[in-house]
Amino acid sequence: MVTSSLILGGSRSGKSHYAEQRAVLSGLPVTYIATAPHIADDAEWNQRIAEHRQRRPATWQTVEEPLNLARVLSDVEHSGRLLLVDCLSLWLSNLLYQQQNIEQAQQELCTMLTNYSSPLLLVSNEVGMGLVPEQAASRAFRDAQGCLNQAVAAAVDEVFFIAAGLPLTLK
Repeated sequence: MVTSSLILGGSRSGKSHYAEQRAVLSGLPVTYIATAPHIADDAEWNQRIAEHRQRRPATWQTVEEPLNLARVLSDVEHSGRLLLVDCLSLWLSNLLYQQQNIEQAQQELCTMLTNYSSPLLLVSNEVGMGLVPEQAASRAFRDAQGCLNQAVAAAVDEVFFIAAGLPLTLK
């Protein structure tokens, strides 16, 4: 049975590590879809990206795509590979930064997810459990992230919440 899973958690909760472990344990070849953009003048950010790269097995195929997630998923569907998308929050941030149509992109993604035929792990941040952000742009991101997480959770087979590295099954 093909399974699609959403893995939610806060920053540094262990959600990416959990997704990577599940991918390894599947025994399937893996395509890792990285949505993080490279930021030339941000050494700390680029170090985070490097750490993620170092954790991936050499046998994994990596596709770097910050915007066109539905197209990339379509391109690698039916490949016999498990797909791991890390992460939806960075993808959403990229869409907002590039002033893309968020609702349309979310709809395209969720429509694809409802009938997706390859094993799929999607990682996303849970950002709605803290204080209300002071800036309007931050509140808009938090709201859009909450809507995206709800829509994706409805479209996938399983949902896990990671806290302190421990998974809690939500769906």
